[in-house]
Amino acid sequence: MRADPRHSVKLLACLSTVYLVWGSSFLFSKIAVTHLPPALFCAVRFIVAGTILALFARRGYGDAWPTARQEWRHVLVMSVLMVFASNGLNVWALCYIPTNESALLNGTAAFWIAGFGVLGPRGHPLTHRAIVGLVIGFLGTALMLIPRGEIVGSSLLAELGALGACLTWSLGTLYYRSIDTALSPLMLTALELLCGGLMFGTLGLVRGDLTAWSPNLPGFVSLGYLTLFSSCLAFSAYGWLTLNAAPTLIGTYSYVNPLIAAFLGWQFLHERLTEWQLAGMVIIVVGVVLLTLPGSPFLDRKNLEEPRSP
Repeated sequence: MRADPRHSVKLLACLSTVYLVWGSSFLFSKIAVTHLPPALFCAVRFIVAGTILALFARRGYGDAWPTARQEWRHVLVMSVLMVFASNGLNVWALCYIPTNESALLNGTAAFWIAGFGVLGPRGHPLTHRAIVGLVIGFLGTALMLIPRGEIVGSSLLAELGALGACLTWSLGTLYYRSIDTALSPLMLTALELLCGGLMFGTLGLVRGDLTAWSPNLPGFVSLGYLTLFSSCLAFSAYGWLTLNAAPTLIGTYSYVNPLIAAFLGWQFLHERLTEWQLAGMVIIVVGVVLLTLPGSPFLDRKNLEEPRSP
C-alpha cells in the first residue's frame, strides 16, 4: 500500500521535534535545577503545560474529557511512569551528574523497550542480532558508570537514578501502546502532564520548596522553554509517534538526543567526557544501532500496524 505523504511529513516533523527539543532539554533542565527548587519547578512546568494542552485539545479539536474510570486509570498510570517517576528521577540525577552523562544514560531506554517488547500479546522474540545489541548496550552503560576507571560512589546513585528513569519511561511507552483508550493522544498527554504536575506540587509543598523559590532570569527562561517546547510540543509529538510509528523508529531518539545534549553541554557548560565515558558512549550507540537499523526484529512488517489517526 502506498504511503500517505502527509503521514510521512508529520512523521518527520515529530521526529525532528523530539530530536532537537529533548536533546536540548538536558541543558535547560540543568540550568533550571541550579536556580530553582526541583520539585516545585517540575510542578509549575507540567501543570502549566498540561493545562495548555488540555484546553487546546478541548477547544481546538473538540476532544472529549475522560468519563470512564478505566480512562482515568490509564491517565494516572502514565502520569506516574512517564512524568512523576521518569522526569523526577532525571531531574534529581541532574543535580549531581553532568548533562552529557545523564543524556547518554537516558539512551538506554531503547534497550529496555526492546527487552520488554518480548512480553504481552504483541510481544515478539529477540533475534541473535537483537541479543547482541542488548549485550553491547549494557556493556557501554557499565562503562558509563565507571567514569574514571573505578566506581565513584558520589555519583553512582544519581547514575542509577537516571537508569531508573529510563526503565519507568520504557514501561510507560509500552503500556501506552498496549492500552485501548477512547482518549485522543493529545488529551491523554495533557492529562498525563497535569496529573504528574500535581504530584510534583504535592511533593514540593511537603519539602518546603516555596521558601526556596526566588525569581531569577536563568531559571525562568529555562522553565519557559521546558514548559512550552519540551512538555507541550515534544510530549505531544512523542505521543503521536508512539501510536503511529514503529518502536524502532521511535527508539532512534535514544542515540540522537545524547549527541545533541553532549555537544550543548560541552559548548555552554564546559562539560567533558572521560576516556571511559567516551568508550561507553560509542558502545551504547553501536548497541542501539543494532536494535534499530532495518533488518532488526522490530522493523519486521508483521510487527507494525497501520498508522492510527489522532
